[in-house]
Amino acid sequence: MIDKNLFPYDLAVTAIFKNEARYLKEWLDYHLAAGVDHFYLYNNESSDNFAEVLAPYINENLVTFTDFPGKLMQIPAYVDALNRFKFHCRCMAFIDLDEFILPQTNRSIVEVVDEILSRDSNAAALAISEHSFGSNGLETADYSKGILERFTRRAPDKWEDFIQREENFLRVGNMYVKIIANPRLLKFMLGPHVAVNFGGKYSINERGEKIEGYADESMCADKIIINHYSIKSREEYFAKNRRGVACDKKNPYSEQLFEKFDRNDVFDDGILTYRNVRAENFSVESDADRLARVTKTLTEILTQRSPFDAPAEFFAGKLETFLTCRALAEAFDVKIGARSAEEYALVWIYQCMAKTSAYADLQLFLSDLPEILARPFPLCKKLNQIARKKIFPVIYKDLAAELDWSNFYDYNYIHRLLNAMK
Repeated sequence: MIDKNLFPYDLAVTAIFKNEARYLKEWLDYHLAAGVDHFYLYNNESSDNFAEVLAPYINENLVTFTDFPGKLMQIPAYVDALNRFKFHCRCMAFIDLDEFILPQTNRSIVEVVDEILSRDSNAAALAISEHSFGSNGLETADYSKGILERFTRRAPDKWEDFIQREENFLRVGNMYVKIIANPRLLKFMLGPHVAVNFGGKYSINERGEKIEGYADESMCADKIIINHYSIKSREEYFAKNRRGVACDKKNPYSEQLFEKFDRNDVFDDGILTYRNVRAENFSVESDADRLARVTKTLTEILTQRSPFDAPAEFFAGKLETFLTCRALAEAFDVKIGARSAEEYALVWIYQCMAKTSAYADLQLFLSDLPEILARPFPLCKKLNQIARKKIFPVIYKDLAAELDWSNFYDYNYIHRLLNAMK
């Protein structure tokens, strides 16, 4: 496991939004209190006063903001965040602005995530189930109060239902999951609910059970849950209807869907108690302290010993660490003496690739290879040669042996990469 002090942020949240300014402050403040360090927010053609709301958070370096216009941009936003920020945060969550991550104790989100994922070395992501909250019988919106105060009634724990949608049925209920992942091991998000990871890694639920696809049939919620306020009041729901969704051409916000989701069976205001307890101890690390911490940790890792004297077994599982060091050394222009720390990291990376044959490491290296090859250091040419002579033949052979949709993605990626390297 990588030293958490190497990362500027321990937990970051990636989300896309459109005309949700009135909900932004509550959502941000809640998750900051819950232990989120940073937000990567993508604006999809909003016309409200979001800029005014976000300004103090951007000024405090709590939010990285990106304008992201266009149709069906949710998954492209996730791809962009992974490509740009995967080395800046140890964990990355992918949620919407009507979703609030709630640990079932007073611990931070990332403490619970670490506890669960640490039990399985092949688990790269936690899949969290939902509790779907209804309208509390409210027809109109009272914006003088927050979402968490207004909506305190939800569906039963194991709620599941179906809605007829043209000739098909839409499954609704608490089985849908959202993902908190190690972003360096995340190949891509297949949809808002599904992570595809490198090297045989996978998602698990809080019980340690492997999750494939968008749903956790157990709908477990003993340790952590996502409170999903998808409809709010009737007035707010039909305002959402006019907006549509960022991941589907079909607008699902119908009267029928409102009636299905308007479940008010169970009173549940536990999130208010959690928020109040967490807010008492809330603090933000300064940029100066963050940079000093990252620089110190990065330097210690890269100078711990000579990379040329280390035995092959020393490099097992270390590539992710050295790739992170390289990316952060570039981002923060870290020096070790008069020399760029990035050069130190590249030596370690070269030694890793010369002495490892782990398939997950090969994939991990390829995912960062375009950025490495763009750097001006002589060692990058040698890494190019290792990729061509050692890695591509192994990857191609394995992909050809078992062609499925995930391997097809890898095949196309490598093909594009080879063309770019010519």
